[in-house]
Amino acid sequence: VQVVESGGGLVQPGGSLRLSCAASGTFIGGFSSYAMSWYRQAPGKERELVATIGSFGGNRNYVDSVKGRFTIPRDNAKFTVYLQMNNLKPDDTAVYYCNTERKPLSYWGQGTQVTVSS
Repeated sequence: VQVVESGGGLVQPGGSLRLSCAASGTFIGGFSSYAMSWYRQAPGKERELVATIGSFGGNRNYVDSVKGRFTIPRDNAKFTVYLQMNNLKPDDTAVYYCNTERKPLSYWGQGTQVTVSS
């Protein structure tokens, strides 16, 4: 399984970005049976879980700092999950990583940089 993120870049505070995570390969039990998550890691900080959407489009959970600003839709037909980020803040600056998981299997992408700055 391969996971590739895209869509990062430089954006001004208050702006929006949509990250994409495209997965490919052989998914035991099918892609929709895998939970999809976005993590981020800022310089000097630990990687944190930002948002998760469960298998079969189940529960969605967000870290408190992004609630009301970020959403995590998935398109199983395209083997893709997105992270829609609105009202971005400088504290959102980080490398964003996509993870797909069906325990004990877990796969990571290489990350995409998001920089929020004026």
